[in-house]
Amino acid sequence: MTRSVDLNADMGESFGAWALGDDAALLEVISSANIACGFHAGDPDVMAGTMRAAASGGVGIGAHPGFDDLQGFGRRRMQVPRETLENMIRYQLGAAKGMAQALGVKVRHLKLHGALANMASEDEELARACYAAALSVDPEIIVMVLTATAQERAVRELGCRWAGEIFADRAYNDDGTLVDRSKPGAVLHDPEVVGPRMRQMVEEGAIITASGKRIPAAIDTICLHGDTSTAVALSRAVRASLEQGGIAIRQFAGREGG
Repeated sequence: MTRSVDLNADMGESFGAWALGDDAALLEVISSANIACGFHAGDPDVMAGTMRAAASGGVGIGAHPGFDDLQGFGRRRMQVPRETLENMIRYQLGAAKGMAQALGVKVRHLKLHGALANMASEDEELARACYAAALSVDPEIIVMVLTATAQERAVRELGCRWAGEIFADRAYNDDGTLVDRSKPGAVLHDPEVVGPRMRQMVEEGAIITASGKRIPAAIDTICLHGDTSTAVALSRAVRASLEQGGIAIRQFAGREGG
């Protein structure tokens, strides 16, 4: 059986007159799109346009909720009352599902954004609260998680459908979390390094950390960030390296429960 993996990217993060990322180019490479829901980025017109473009290219559509932090692009850690946080997730997913329904398309997965995602990768209780809130809106949604972190433990406990994710352009700590963006080497920019690195991780079924440690991982999808200067070149290098290794690019089906 041919080995396969999904490629995803965060997009729909432009706002009004401000454009961010080359979504059109990325949609030619990826198989799943995580579309901003208006809190950290995006607006209704951008969401609608991005969903249409994704659907026309056969790319799976996902909701990408984060903190209510437009100025900080959702990358600032915030302390939010638990009930408020749960309602923020419901609100954003509801907006994505409503827009998708109006366009005749479907939101098939959910992925947390930025600081909220990082905090959930460290705190299983927080991750569980976010995912339970999403499942209260759509029990069938596939939750995309940072594999081998508290996020994965949360979805296993909830028994929901999920997909394990690794990041193409980020360095990893030995506990499976991402190296903080403020630290040197946290973000990788060289396509000639990133492509073979992703192929090696998929082949080994493991995260390779900055120190060289291998962490066995459920790798269903690879994130290709869209807001860096080399995003499109990186995404193409990753896809080419995977396909050269006989690894097909295909949307994840979602794992079942624990």
